[in-house]
Amino acid sequence: MSRGSESGVRAVGAYLPRLRVAPEELASGWGEDPAGVTRAVPDADEDALTMAVAAGRQALAAADATGESVDRLVFATTTPPVEEGALTARLGAALSVPESASRSARTADAAAGVRALRDADEREGRTLVVAADCPRGAPDGEREAVAGAGGAAFLLEPRAATLRVIEAAEASPAYPGTRFRRSGDDAVDGVEITAYDRTALREAMAAAAADLDTAVDAAAVQAPGPDSPYRAAGALGVERDTVAAGTVVDGVGDAAAASVPLSLALTLARVDPLAPDGDAGEDPPETLLAAGYGGDGAALLRLERSGDLPVAVDARPSRAVDFAGYLRRRADVVSGAPEGGGAHVSVPAWRRSLPQRYRLAAGRCPDCEAVSFPPGGACDDCGAVVEYEPVDLDREGTVETAARIAQGGAPPEFREYQRRIGAEYATAVARFSAPGGGEASVPLFVVDDGRSLVDGAGKEGGENLVRIGAPVEAVFRRIYTQEGVTRYGLKLRPLDSE
Repeated sequence: MSRGSESGVRAVGAYLPRLRVAPEELASGWGEDPAGVTRAVPDADEDALTMAVAAGRQALAAADATGESVDRLVFATTTPPVEEGALTARLGAALSVPESASRSARTADAAAGVRALRDADEREGRTLVVAADCPRGAPDGEREAVAGAGGAAFLLEPRAATLRVIEAAEASPAYPGTRFRRSGDDAVDGVEITAYDRTALREAMAAAAADLDTAVDAAAVQAPGPDSPYRAAGALGVERDTVAAGTVVDGVGDAAAASVPLSLALTLARVDPLAPDGDAGEDPPETLLAAGYGGDGAALLRLERSGDLPVAVDARPSRAVDFAGYLRRRADVVSGAPEGGGAHVSVPAWRRSLPQRYRLAAGRCPDCEAVSFPPGGACDDCGAVVEYEPVDLDREGTVETAARIAQGGAPPEFREYQRRIGAEYATAVARFSAPGGGEASVPLFVVDDGRSLVDGAGKEGGENLVRIGAPVEAVFRRIYTQEGVTRYGLKLRPLDSE
């Protein structure tokens, strides 16, 4: 069906975890790899929420916009960190979206990202749609062999005609058991009857495609398996080359609700996750088909690009992880945090510090204009007790001092993280500038995919990646879990590490 909305995509952002596991590594551990694709693997402190924040920030930066300008926030994922909880509230707080903005979450459907984009196109005001996911299967199963991770975000607003949804269609033939996840279970499952699964995919895609024009330059198709997008080509009425031009599987894997949005983002940015420099080397397509498929059938969008579209992708040079490291990050061979000990920070106390932990919120002294972090008590420079003027520090800074936390030296709440990365980790004090002048020092944990060391090398090797004067940026990650509530906040990521 045709679309009457005047809304369009203003900018796009994407995020890919840096770690990759190659099919040879799975084969070395299990004796075979049924998928044969290189997959993006979330690190020990990454989940769907942290990847959503990273993708959302990229989209806002590409549009030269701020979270404060967003009227509606939509989050699509099949792997929310909690089955019930403050999911969109945390995402909004991390992106500085106003508390008054409307929010919604779409879960439990691998086509949720496409459906969310379709719904946002019909809304007034500025909408930020974020899809992020990290599905899992049984450790030695076919679904795990293709399970990937990543996030994509689309900022839509009225009269933004650079990329528009021209047509949309859906179809929901009943094929129970093709893909499901039981309550309380982390792993995606299915009846795994090949003929049944293929028929369900083709029938849903064909029924939806019958209602729209599928003559496009590129097609981003759901990838529950490495061959699934190409098996759907005929049903969609497109060539296999058209699917190859718009679908990213190898180098990412099956990112569930983020699968199609991420393929769209990387295609528009001309980013190849397997290329040494990440550059696909071609102009972005002018017409695209987004074909999502999940437990509720197929959801299709036909999009047209009429000009240059700002796209920002956080996809640093990938780093290979071996089979043991991959298992640790899945936490299959790691016990949880030990009971007792450590510093207890209550949820109310943590909540009061969210502006500092999420946004580096500082304060400027009205008397001497010095910047203090956190913004409380007497001024760090002149000593005056004042009402600080709020200011958020820049996210890029430099290391002033750092310390290494050796194996066995982590407090109990960080023990699981250290075991999962299989290496020492670091803390550092970094200095960040403030808009309008001034700067402040902030103590934070350091992250660089398990290899952020102050000196020497950990179990996974690596050079001295944290040094005095090193440029760093603040990124949103998991800190630890206590009382069943995961604490999120900013960590430091070296900018110049390879």
